Amino acid sequence: MRGKNFILCGLAGWCIEVAFTSFNALRKKDKKLMGQTSAWMFPIYGLASCIMLVYPKIKHWNMALRGLLYGCSIMTVEFLSGSLLKAIGICPWNYDGCRFSIKGVIRMDFLPLWVTAGLFYEQFLLRLESEEK
Repeated sequence: MRGKNFILCGLAGWCIEVAFTSFNALRKKDKKLMGQTSAWMFPIYGLASCIMLVYPKIKHWNMALRGLLYGCSIMTVEFLSGSLLKAIGICPWNYDGCRFSIKGVIRMDFLPLWVTAGLFYEQFLLRLESEEK
């Protein structure tokens, strides 16, 4: 189950990123709506499957607290993975010059997006788990 969840989280992350970057193209009035991602993102998004290791211990928390934990955890993974990928010259994202950027690898203003993503993955994984039963 964990391996399957890792793969499904990685695929879901890719899809969400392509949709998000397509929306950004729309915002820039690019009618092609080209979305993009990187193969390096698959294992990073796949790590969202770890939510099911934590969820049983925090399911009694209110949604806002769970979301904040997920969002901060996602930003930590983004910082660590982005720092490593940047150090070897293959980081697929670059936030240098962005107002709330830290070392060009995370943006603090994205925290609400990561909170939402964490809660999405929680529900996605709970649904997968319930379908397995």
